[in-house]
Amino acid sequence: MVADPVIDTSATAPRLDSPEPEPATSPAPVARRRRGVAATLWKHRALYLMALPGIVYFLLFKYLPMGGLIISFQDYKPFLGIMGSPWVGFEHFVRLFTQDTFFMLLRNTLVLSLLLMLISFPIPIVLALLLNELRGVVFKRSIQTVIYLPHFMSWVIVVSLFYVMLTTDGGAINNLIVSLGGDPIGFLTDSEWLRPMYVFQHVWRTAGWGTIVYLAALTAVDMALYEASEIDGANRWQQTWHITLPAIRPTIIVLFILSIGDFLELGFEHMFLLLNSMNRDVGEIFDTFVYTAGIQNGQLSFATAVGLFKGLVGLVLVIGANSLAKRFGEEGVY
Repeated sequence: MVADPVIDTSATAPRLDSPEPEPATSPAPVARRRRGVAATLWKHRALYLMALPGIVYFLLFKYLPMGGLIISFQDYKPFLGIMGSPWVGFEHFVRLFTQDTFFMLLRNTLVLSLLLMLISFPIPIVLALLLNELRGVVFKRSIQTVIYLPHFMSWVIVVSLFYVMLTTDGGAINNLIVSLGGDPIGFLTDSEWLRPMYVFQHVWRTAGWGTIVYLAALTAVDMALYEASEIDGANRWQQTWHITLPAIRPTIIVLFILSIGDFLELGFEHMFLLLNSMNRDVGEIFDTFVYTAGIQNGQLSFATAVGLFKGLVGLVLVIGANSLAKRFGEEGVY
């Protein structure tokens, strides 16, 4: 009787005390990420090339000049430069907050900003809703062109057009008033007319741009919602209130947050062209004051401190408005 062969399994069976085989070496995560970024850039190269001019613009004219904000804490002298000018700390900010003109600047800026927020901000929404109700394509496009055309005009052209119409020396509006038996009105000199004229000109020039933005948002509204509401018996007002406005609410909130950031940024050029010695008490704002202090009086450090104050206020307002929007479940800008 032949005995079964004895098989030595010690060479084939795994030993419990032997170390586990090391896994195959994989590419480094950093190298993979680099290849992924490079592939993404190459895939979307056309889009990045189109965005390049805007990126260069913001780098050169927005971010790079921020280095000059340091002179707001110095007694800057051009011949000494930034490195040689003495440091004065918060002296320019204390000077700004303690002088009498600060409250006048703050009052004028806040009044105009509130007027623009209450009047200029809702008008593009209303225009977009009205244009959205038009069914004639040709007529609708014509109205869009008419209200959007002023956006391409500079403030110099806009103010000049209103000057020709409103001046007491042969202006069309005053000629009409005189022909009707009235007295000429100093639209350009009386301080009581400065704010209404500023707001009206601002609305006339900028409403078209906001209208186009909201019209683009309205194209994303599902038409099936309107059809279903018509079956339920909803009228046009109910459709606007319950369908259209909620659909464009994210766009409204984002634009509102961005406009909050410019609350103290009314723009230098527009107000500067309207200012004169007779209406300066209600028209002098932070933007024109920066020009007067920095360019005309040569107080570069003080003017920079005023500009930095405006920027910080805008930053706080944007962060606060964005946080408030997210707290209520809305979309923010970041």
